[in-house]
Amino acid sequence: MRILLLEDQERLRASTQKGLEEMGFSVDAVEDGDVALEQALGMPYDALVLDIMVPGRDGLSILRALRERKHATPIILLTARAALPEKLEGLNLGADDYLTKPFFVEELAARLRTVVRRQSGAPNHLLRIANLQMDLFTRKVSRGGSEIELSAREFELLEFLMRTPGRVFSRVQIYEHVWGYGMDLESNLVEVYMQRLRAKIDKDQEVKLLRTVRGVGYTLDEPSWTLRSDLLSVCG
Repeated sequence: MRILLLEDQERLRASTQKGLEEMGFSVDAVEDGDVALEQALGMPYDALVLDIMVPGRDGLSILRALRERKHATPIILLTARAALPEKLEGLNLGADDYLTKPFFVEELAARLRTVVRRQSGAPNHLLRIANLQMDLFTRKVSRGGSEIELSAREFELLEFLMRTPGRVFSRVQIYEHVWGYGMDLESNLVEVYMQRLRAKIDKDQEVKLLRTVRGVGYTLDEPSWTLRSDLLSVCG
């Protein structure tokens, strides 16, 4: 699978390229948006990974230019945690998915495989696990047709878990991805938010989706699923 990666941060660009190549991807990594657009127009890629915030021509500009030219190559946007308007704009312009920094390269690889398998170039606005649904456009969440009110942080936490159902994340991983900075190991913030989320999405539900894996972390999945050891990701 051949991928074009646009990322202006040298260390992140290099580590992402190395990680993807170790998983079997062929990656052309560039830091300049004009170069990225030229290569995207002139070379056959299976998917593009574009940082929204780069100097000069950014990821959204490239996305717009490609979709105007009817290029249906799957595109994943890399965004800052607080960049909600840019995320929504990207989805409206025809992005297939977005990933919030910081991220695990394994998650990016999984997203790439998903959008390439889809092959239609159609954006994916809905996340679903069992009868739990999240709409990334309207930012509405429902279970069994009943709407669930979530705070902005609860929404980000649930989205993070729904992106990779069945994967177990540690407290540190969740904190770094949802809050965006290093965790005070004495903090119980993750536990507090998990309790709030569990009370909202699993309350009065026969099937519980949010599970605690003792000594490891948390996962969102259907009870009938079998947790595989290669989905366990423990960090700290």
